[in-house]
Amino acid sequence: MRFRRGALAVLVFAVILAGFTGFYLREQPVPPDSIERIPTYQNEALLARAWALPEARLYGPQGYLFQQNPSTCGPTSIADVLRSEGRPADPSSVLNGSGVLKIFGFLPVGLTLDQEAEILKRNSGQQVKLLRDLSPDSFRIEIAKSNDPSRRVIVNFTRQPLFGRGHGHFSPVLGYLPSETSCSSAT
Repeated sequence: MRFRRGALAVLVFAVILAGFTGFYLREQPVPPDSIERIPTYQNEALLARAWALPEARLYGPQGYLFQQNPSTCGPTSIADVLRSEGRPADPSSVLNGSGVLKIFGFLPVGLTLDQEAEILKRNSGQQVKLLRDLSPDSFRIEIAKSNDPSRRVIVNFTRQPLFGRGHGHFSPVLGYLPSETSCSSAT
């Protein structure tokens, strides 16, 4: 009887894990209104200009980490910021001691903005400024300040309005090109 209960528990867990994995790893088509269809989104000249900015060079295209799965954008962004400051970091290590639930490399519920800020503060030992609910104009003013190599910015946004699919996302801002309205960051 105990064996059957244990086997049933393992089976239920495997089904739940398969569901999470399928949700996070499924390929989604690019909707017609996605910014991915705008030519400037993949414009090599604009990307080269953005990577040439002083703050973007700190990340370096070869040293920039990409998230292993859609649920790890928060810890990956923190690791990228720390690495841009010359500190060794990886997405798993920044979560150590955070109390965030991670199952087989996935964060089933992702991170909240408050968790991201707290984990960044704990790992960097620096002051973290948390901004919420900015208007587009206020956001542009704040992001323009990111063109300072001593400052790092991680943005939290919903992918849906930009890409026509997806959920919340964290990303470091590697550079800002204010003269470009349709492609203003190099992330």
